[in-house]
Amino acid sequence: MTQTMAVAKALNESLRKALESDPKVLVMGEDVGKLGGVFRITDGLHKDFGEGRVIDTPLAESGIVGTAIGLALRGYRPVAEIQFDGFVFPAYDQIVTQLAKMHARALGKIKLPIVIRIPYGGGIGAVEHHSESPESLFAHVPGLKVVSPSNASDAYWMLQQAIECDDPVIFFEPKRRYWDKGEVDVEAVPGDLHRAVVVQQGTDVTLAAYGPMVKVCLEAAAAAANEGRSLEVVDLRSLSPIDFDTIQASVQKTRRLVVVHEAPVFYGAGAEIAARITERCFYHLEAPVLRVGGFHAPYPPARLEDEYLPGLDRVLDAVDRALAF
Repeated sequence: MTQTMAVAKALNESLRKALESDPKVLVMGEDVGKLGGVFRITDGLHKDFGEGRVIDTPLAESGIVGTAIGLALRGYRPVAEIQFDGFVFPAYDQIVTQLAKMHARALGKIKLPIVIRIPYGGGIGAVEHHSESPESLFAHVPGLKVVSPSNASDAYWMLQQAIECDDPVIFFEPKRRYWDKGEVDVEAVPGDLHRAVVVQQGTDVTLAAYGPMVKVCLEAAAAAANEGRSLEVVDLRSLSPIDFDTIQASVQKTRRLVVVHEAPVFYGAGAEIAARITERCFYHLEAPVLRVGGFHAPYPPARLEDEYLPGLDRVLDAVDRALAF
């Protein structure tokens, strides 16, 4: 059965399905209960499942993650919400030194099935600490899985898959896409959580993106088509692990790659992708792998974010440069 949902609604329905399916699933975070979250992702869940399963926590991110770790050790599957991307850093120590390492430290005898939901990225007119893109800081950490949906269908299915996973998953939600609508088949059989998907076929250049930038790349492909250029768009969906096989297959066809993300280009996910694809596809490439992203600077005031965030013009400029080689 297919339904039209906004990304926010898809996430809400996904949490509801998980809570209904498994009594060990808990939702916890700042204002996730009675308020329903600042973005209303958890709206109605507190009323239907009670304060024992949809838990309003103190404003203490380290405490939220630490409590989630304790609950997971006791057999629960906590879904912890960090209210905004820039608020996660008080919990970074818990995530890196405890959550990511405990499974290996216990020689595989302990599992920590925890999902940490983080709304991330800009585009909503907010300020610093509310518009960050810290995904590469977590993708760099062994022991964590890092994913980000770009559309309503993936939001619905990927969150359920993350909750069912026995490993800790950092689930980045592109907040600027919360209100974008799409078709969701709630009876479908989802694919691999960490598999990239070619969302548009093309022959001239591959655009690889994830989360909020997939839509921008699709818009760039539509604009380029008007000039007779055929761009292939790959939605990465997962940043740890990364599905390099799908990217490689696309690049071997198009022979050019542009990686696009909101996060600063310096030490961003695009750098790892560029390095791996250059290693794998050196004799196929007809141009260097190019990257489009944010600037290596603190997030600017809201009135300047359109200049800071990568948009259609910067993506198409990179396409032009790739084709010029």
